[in-house]
Amino acid sequence: MECAAKGSGRTRCTGAATRPCARCGAVAYCSLSHQIEHWSSHKHECDRLEQQMESVHLLNDFPFTFSQEATVQIFLKQETRCSFLSKRGIHQKGMWMIECRCGESSASFDCLRTSWSKEFSLGRLNNSWDLPRNLYPCYAPESQIPVQLHSWSDYYNWRCIPLDSPAALLLHWPLTIYHAAQLVGIGTLNPEVCDKLYLHYLGPEKELLQLDVFGELQALFPGVHIHIELVGPAIPPQRSDALLDGEKISISRYASSNEDQSTCKSASENAILSTQSGITSAVTLQLWHGLYHDRYRDIVKDSSPHLVIAPNGGIAAYPSWLPSIELIEKLDVPAVFTDYCEEACHLAASCIENVINRSFRLPVQVNPFRQPIAVEDSVLLLPCYSNCFVFGM
Repeated sequence: MECAAKGSGRTRCTGAATRPCARCGAVAYCSLSHQIEHWSSHKHECDRLEQQMESVHLLNDFPFTFSQEATVQIFLKQETRCSFLSKRGIHQKGMWMIECRCGESSASFDCLRTSWSKEFSLGRLNNSWDLPRNLYPCYAPESQIPVQLHSWSDYYNWRCIPLDSPAALLLHWPLTIYHAAQLVGIGTLNPEVCDKLYLHYLGPEKELLQLDVFGELQALFPGVHIHIELVGPAIPPQRSDALLDGEKISISRYASSNEDQSTCKSASENAILSTQSGITSAVTLQLWHGLYHDRYRDIVKDSSPHLVIAPNGGIAAYPSWLPSIELIEKLDVPAVFTDYCEEACHLAASCIENVINRSFRLPVQVNPFRQPIAVEDSVLLLPCYSNCFVFGM
């Protein structure tokens, strides 16, 4: 962890940040002198961070058998994401490749470009679970979805997945979409949605290497065609041998393991086929390189959104968000944002409210479908999880 006064003091940091603030415990310093120097800035946030630290136990509360290992032990550096994945035989495999530091450094569009191009041309993705069949949803649900899913326990029970399965580490992407839709009143019973749901998904990064997991939206929104426009600078610009800007991807079945592709089948396999057959699939994705406000005119040629969602947006950290926020306000459609910790959401909320000149319709709150594994070496000592908190305008 970095010293909270790094870059703001008159002297350089003397070493590791081992001196936490005795009051809030959310920031740490390399020396007493840096702590004293930084107090003039920190005093304005200390009370707020102290309140946020009181939610540590709530944020670490997951129903899984591995919860202690994935939360407290990783936070205390007794475990790492690499060791967690290695124990389960999924380190550097399939869709798990990007879930640890070594994966973040090696997994890229450049190294996967050729194989992805081939797979997309066949109407499927080259991503897999690399887990035993009983540990992930590779098939349609055995029963109708409940009126609403409220927790990971609800979801695992409905999908008949044992609580020792790490599948939630990837499923937090589609489940966060599901939760966001429920929060703003969009569901399969909403007359405005009918049989089609259009989403504008802003700023995708890691999930671009896990796109197959979005096939679970077939189960979460039964009978609804989901079309998602993914737009962000992390999507490569147009190249002959890569993902193409504007390219459409058909997800025609649930994500499977490389070993189980012959046995894991969609319950509606006869009806959910590739667009190459002229039949619309249950989930389609379209990729757009660039910022939302720059690409919006291109995107809405095909659809206007029912919902705009920006997972792990980091809105306060990037001024380029402001024109997009202004655009979203003009669209007058529900917009839901998530971030890694409550403080990031607080800073984002301040930025957004300065642009729209009103308070949020959806206040900052815990996302029950946050990723159940801690972020390593976060800037703050606050508990941080992917898609941890949710708020909206």
